[in-house]
Amino acid sequence: MSLALEVVGLKKSFGGVAAVRGIDFSVNAGEAVALIGPNGAGKTTCFNLVNGQLKPDAGRVSLFGTDITGRLPAALFHSGVARTFQITATFATMSVRENVQMALMSHAHELTRLFGFATTRQQAKADQLLADVGLSAQAPRACAELAYGDLKRLELAVALANTPRLLLMDEPTAGMSPEERDALMQLAVRVCRERKLALLFTEHDMDVVFRHADRIIVMNRGHLIAQGSPSEVKSNDEVRAVYLGSLRV
Repeated sequence: MSLALEVVGLKKSFGGVAAVRGIDFSVNAGEAVALIGPNGAGKTTCFNLVNGQLKPDAGRVSLFGTDITGRLPAALFHSGVARTFQITATFATMSVRENVQMALMSHAHELTRLFGFATTRQQAKADQLLADVGLSAQAPRACAELAYGDLKRLELAVALANTPRLLLMDEPTAGMSPEERDALMQLAVRVCRERKLALLFTEHDMDVVFRHADRIIVMNRGHLIAQGSPSEVKSNDEVRAVYLGSLRV
């Protein structure tokens, strides 16, 4: 596998509180990696450092060998970094297809010509992305009419419109039923492997993590305390003591 994302010596403090304490990890192209840990572990801060929402105090973030440390989210978007959020963000009154068309237009730098928006622009590409995530039948419907699970699929399609090399998914299955969670993560991992893009996700549902992650990174109090395959992490004594001991895994 080729190295996609590399994080070296990443640090971030807020006042006197060290949220991330010099962690190292990597994600390969075509690999799905979960970042987990108890509340306050620093995983959200780490995620935001990778995504450019925060600037690190020290350390380096590289994407396919290019230093992207401290770049703003807009710059990272055009460098091939896409992100989905815990709470879905779509244009509710626009159709499912139009939401994807808007994302494709942004990627193609066409949004300056949004006035007089033509519904045929980028339609073929939008329809292909919707087919990829199983939403072809929903294409003409308004987003406000979609079930929550379908909104999550749409959010994935919107993220893929950027043709990303790195996909960051923040609590992707939050609020979903167990069946919807498995279906969404199966889809995300399949797309990741087919397109050879790196997938890094945070998740509280350990069933989802241990079923779908190729590797797992575990944080606690700003430190990286373990990383490895699901079986290696599940059997790690320190991980069980600080996080998994109270969970059913």
